[in-house]
Amino acid sequence: MLPYNVELNGKTVLITGAVGFIGSYLVRRLFHDFRNIKVIGIDSVTDYYDVNIKYERLKEIESLKRDWTFVRASIADKDAIEKIFSENKISVVVNFAAQAGVRYSITNPDAYVQSNLIGFYNILEACRHYEVEHLVYASSSSVYGSNKKVPYSTDDKVDNPVSLYAATKKSNELMAHAYSKLYNIPSTGLRFFTVYGPAGRPDMAYFGFTDKLVKGETIKIFNYGNCKRDFTYVDDIVEGVVRVIQHAPEKENGEDGLPIPPYKVYNIGNSHPENLLEFVTILQEELVRAGVLPKDYDFDSHKELVPMQPGDVPVTYADTTSLEQDFAFKPGTSLRDGLRNFAEWYVKFYNTEK
Repeated sequence: MLPYNVELNGKTVLITGAVGFIGSYLVRRLFHDFRNIKVIGIDSVTDYYDVNIKYERLKEIESLKRDWTFVRASIADKDAIEKIFSENKISVVVNFAAQAGVRYSITNPDAYVQSNLIGFYNILEACRHYEVEHLVYASSSSVYGSNKKVPYSTDDKVDNPVSLYAATKKSNELMAHAYSKLYNIPSTGLRFFTVYGPAGRPDMAYFGFTDKLVKGETIKIFNYGNCKRDFTYVDDIVEGVVRVIQHAPEKENGEDGLPIPPYKVYNIGNSHPENLLEFVTILQEELVRAGVLPKDYDFDSHKELVPMQPGDVPVTYADTTSLEQDFAFKPGTSLRDGLRNFAEWYVKFYNTEK
């Protein structure tokens, strides 16, 4: 296991996408684990999905009454980023701000270029001019594209993205590598695999399916159910992130006297791909158990098996060997436990108990 070399107590951490799904969990976790930490959150609070969920997350963070500053702005706004860095001594940056979603990237490419490319460039430039100890950023399992070899390893070539979203995430890794090499910025990219959990993103299958079933609508199961996803519970993702933040790749010079890029990439996934039909069955059972849907709900009449969608891949499966070796951590929350927590949250948030 790698030794921690980044002390977070007494430091200021900038989290972009701070009222997003993973970002908001990370903010709360940092305040839980570190008594003397300042967190600055930036988020544009777009209406890509229900903003009420985002404001609820923000309310939860503010209720902690800790050293928290929230800036409502886009990371594509260079002046806003410059202001944050010039007015604060930022030690660690965690970049989770991004336009998410594979299918949305097919119809709304501009949003992805603005946030995922220009926004990330602005973050890199700020890290260059205001020396930070560690830049951690979200990549995605989508970078593996149409790769046939599973499980996906960070040693695999990732040159065949099947969506613009995937291409922007691969671009982030390349840009971070260049900045690590040129300016000796320690950076770590994290390829997340199908993150789910309470207060998550309504555009994700588990959440969207639930919304549709509650309204009595039909859910579409792609590739006729012959898809597998490496569903990873949000608490496991955040556990991995908190560990990774505290070890920045070491700065070293090569034989030519130039920096060897202090750069790493890790997969964070459950390493347990679940068939979509099995996933839907577990979701149904947990929604009934939590009282989101009645016991006599006719699921079969609300399911439709449809072909594969553009930008989709048949399987995602994380090889987390390097994460386990370097940080002695492997995600382990079962799909049933995770979906149970989601269903119980859904009942409370939407008051849908049947």
